[in-house]
Amino acid sequence: MTDAVIRPLVAGEKSLFDSMPDPLPQLRQVGHAEGIAGGGYRPGNTWVAIRAGRVVGRAAWLLPPGATCAPWLERFDLNAEPEVGAALLRTAHEALGGPGSYYASLPPHWRSRPDILTAVRAPMAAARLAGLAERGERLGYAWTGSPPPATPGRCAFRPAAHAAEVHALVARTAEPDLLTGAEIARAVGGVDTAADPLAWWAGPIDNWRVALDAGEPVGLVGTAGDAVAPPPVSQIRRASASEEAKVSSGHGTPTS
Repeated sequence: MTDAVIRPLVAGEKSLFDSMPDPLPQLRQVGHAEGIAGGGYRPGNTWVAIRAGRVVGRAAWLLPPGATCAPWLERFDLNAEPEVGAALLRTAHEALGGPGSYYASLPPHWRSRPDILTAVRAPMAAARLAGLAERGERLGYAWTGSPPPATPGRCAFRPAAHAAEVHALVARTAEPDLLTGAEIARAVGGVDTAADPLAWWAGPIDNWRVALDAGEPVGLVGTAGDAVAPPPVSQIRRASASEEAKVSSGHGTPTS
């Protein structure tokens, strides 16, 4: 049992969600006011646990504007025992129609950093108590400091000429390699990105790069940009076994 008051936010309580100190300040996360302004957060999909007048747990479910799917748990922070967090999630799940996907953002090397483990141990335990299970982990990489190394030289790369070229190369790919975002595109927009990536990733066509081996296209790579939640990742298409690029990006993803 918990003595915490568990309830959703109501209109005008934007500051209440953000009144809880951030347990992972080194991690960029969307604040409630920012999420409301962007249309993805709604008061009824944002829940808090309050004890002695102080927010000790908060959970925000995200639903992008125009989406017809169920919202997914985008943020969950806890500064109390796991049982309080589990009660928060269970109560919200009952109101929201059951548990769904949960995308938990974590800093690099979190397993080997005692300060990070201290911050995430309680919410992870609470998520398990509430019936969520870890299904996978996505790692994000970024170049810092020195410039990236030169390519091996086996392939040349050029911008995609037009949308028809992107569609033609995707059609040649027996098993498209989508690093992340495909489940969001299907749930939110009903788009199968393995068949029609441009229906979801609608940025400039010259953001796509065609890999050439002896002048012949053998692969396609494009950045997902703002269309993806969790945040931007890279998408790889394999059009031939003669050249394969590997890029990984994303978040740990404990899901129901």
